[in-house]
Amino acid sequence: MNQAIVSNSSTSAQRVAARGASPSSVLPGSRMTQSRVIGALFLAGFLVYGVGFSLVSSLVGGSNFLSTIAAHQSLLALGAFLMLLNTPVDVGKAVLFFPILEKHGKRTALAYLATMIVEVVFLSVGVLALLMIVPLAQHAGDAGAKTLGSILVQLNAMAYQIGEMTLGVGATFLCLLLFRTRLIPRWLAISGLIGYPCLVAGTIAEVFGFHIGLYLTMPGFFFELVLPVWLLTKGFQPTIGAGSIARSPREEQPLGCLNAGQHGETGAQDDVLADGDGKDSRERRHDETSGW
Repeated sequence: MNQAIVSNSSTSAQRVAARGASPSSVLPGSRMTQSRVIGALFLAGFLVYGVGFSLVSSLVGGSNFLSTIAAHQSLLALGAFLMLLNTPVDVGKAVLFFPILEKHGKRTALAYLATMIVEVVFLSVGVLALLMIVPLAQHAGDAGAKTLGSILVQLNAMAYQIGEMTLGVGATFLCLLLFRTRLIPRWLAISGLIGYPCLVAGTIAEVFGFHIGLYLTMPGFFFELVLPVWLLTKGFQPTIGAGSIARSPREEQPLGCLNAGQHGETGAQDDVLADGDGKDSRERRHDETSGW
């Protein structure tokens, strides 16, 4: 009977331990895959928007750009397309981040997702303004066409600054949560906590005509380049990223099950004692009958 009790207890403990196993220990591959996808999206967004912005800037950077746009319409359209391609990349990045962040702070997860959506909306508005230059270039000689073209270029620049300002605010809260939960190394989270407020300050300065934004974006570039490399090679921290700390089987077992188990063990002990008492009484009666 004791062997049966021990066997049932060990089987129950194994079942509870299996139920209480952390997701990182059960599905380490899925955690690493998700980390790599997020890291790849960081790099993809940085690449496609950067290349597209460079192509467009090379065409609209001059003072008399309308006269040359007609010969380079396809290049402008390609640059605008690459900039628009950043929209699904950034949204996908925020959506994949959401379930990871939600385990540690639902408000922060929602705030980051919302700010990313607002950012891509502003960036898309700026790209649409650039695409309006293509039909405008056919009227480059008309009065006011040059002024309207400059307004469209400035509209894209303003939309970009506001979008990056929104990104900086949301990413600051993201880095604060990453620092607190240690999903990534704290030195990396600290670089984001330094870089994104600098990005916000730089965008505000650009809006008010102080052209220092390029210098203030450098710390943020460090975070956005190092973070994807870290996610591609190391991933999120497995134990902390699981959102729970491993506990013993008895701690994972519900209170009712513990009480039932204790009562079961006590009842088994009482049965053993009762059997012993019954055996002793039968032996005493046999001794009295046999004359011992």
